[in-house]
Amino acid sequence: MAGGGDAVQQALEHSLLQAAQTMENELDTQLHKLENLGEDDLESIRRRRLEEMKRNESRKEEWIARGHGEFQEVQERDFFKEMKSEERLVCLFYRESPPCHVMEKHLRTLCASHLETRFLKIEAEKAPFLAERLRIWMLPTLAIVKNEKTTDYIVGLDELGGVEDFDTNVLEARLIQAGVLFERPCHKPLKPAVHQQGLIRKGGSIPIGDSDEDSDFD
Repeated sequence: MAGGGDAVQQALEHSLLQAAQTMENELDTQLHKLENLGEDDLESIRRRRLEEMKRNESRKEEWIARGHGEFQEVQERDFFKEMKSEERLVCLFYRESPPCHVMEKHLRTLCASHLETRFLKIEAEKAPFLAERLRIWMLPTLAIVKNEKTTDYIVGLDELGGVEDFDTNVLEARLIQAGVLFERPCHKPLKPAVHQQGLIRKGGSIPIGDSDEDSDFD
């Protein structure tokens, strides 16, 4: 038995060494590319970055005119009109409850610093058609919409640490990961919690139509 244990240990150590060597090789490759960037390459990178910043700056007035920078509440009948032609939109489905208030607080902070994205909120129980169409069953839920298509959801607070005192940077990182926010220059948000596809329809705080104490939803 001892010999078998030694063999398993050796195999594990070998696998770890291989993984470490692979990571080291990849890092060496990236460093080699950086070291061999010429002045023309660096100038091209700077020029592309500057052009991108100018494009975004020129669109700020357009974004503000369309309601970007404000966290706006809309009625169910107006949702699709407000969504039309938006490249990036985050919509909070909420009810009057502490977890939803926490989520709203963080979204108000983010909407002021991310003019590239539209932020809306809808009281879910007053929007039954929309909640059913988007399969909203737990509150709070963030529907992430890109180019008029719902591409992702953040359901409840589980992905954000499962607590109400999570940092705004955690939510920001998750939304950047979803491709609905730009990463701000000279700003490094925290890494989002491990995002597993299975979490998209799990977790959260309050099933629609239930009291704060209940947790089942049919």
